[in-house]
Amino acid sequence: MTEIHAVLFDLDGTLCEYRRSSDELLDLAFGRLGVERPFSGEEYYDRFDELYHQRGTDGDLGTFRERCFASLVRDAGLAADVGRKAARIYTRERDPGNVRPLPGAREALDRTGERHPIGLVTNGPPEAQDRKLATLGFRDAFETVVYAGYDTPAKPDPTPFRRALSALGATADRAVHIGDSLATDVAGAHAAGLASTWVANGHRADATPDPSPDYVIRSPEELLTPPWSTESDIRRRL
Repeated sequence: MTEIHAVLFDLDGTLCEYRRSSDELLDLAFGRLGVERPFSGEEYYDRFDELYHQRGTDGDLGTFRERCFASLVRDAGLAADVGRKAARIYTRERDPGNVRPLPGAREALDRTGERHPIGLVTNGPPEAQDRKLATLGFRDAFETVVYAGYDTPAKPDPTPFRRALSALGATADRAVHIGDSLATDVAGAHAAGLASTWVANGHRADATPDPSPDYVIRSPEELLTPPWSTESDIRRRL
């Protein structure tokens, strides 16, 4: 079994969550327009992951969100402008400081940091992600932070993972990335040569993951005993 020398984390959905869910904000945004919500928060995040890595490093998050919403409402048979208006309401109501840690996140960071250098690789604008880190009190836990999509191309591009590992003085074959998105975290980690740990939140815990992660956990609490430290817990890529 390869010894792990460095650990990278995703932020949203891996270590923290918004206090107001995306479904709540979607209901609010479309409700103000007199339209029944045409897609779920999970569908939004799936489309976000699908499109985010294509955006390059130009443009702000609000503009990109309008693009996502326009795409989703067109799929539902509505005018794209309805989606753009809803996205602007959603953006005004979404407060990056209104977040809370997922169960066990603080303990997982502390324990992991005692064993390894750790870094954060997060898709999102620096101002929003920094505010979350300040609210959570997590900033000092990381030796390096990469704002993918701004400092580098967005995940799943391998560049942000490689930049974080370079800052930590680590190599991909001795590192693992932890995240909740198969499309960006697991796929991106594999593209960069890292092992992957998928945080299988909610009903997705029963899904057949594609791409297949090396390790699967249900919440950050399980990192108190890292899955890569127990041979029987290893789920190898084929």
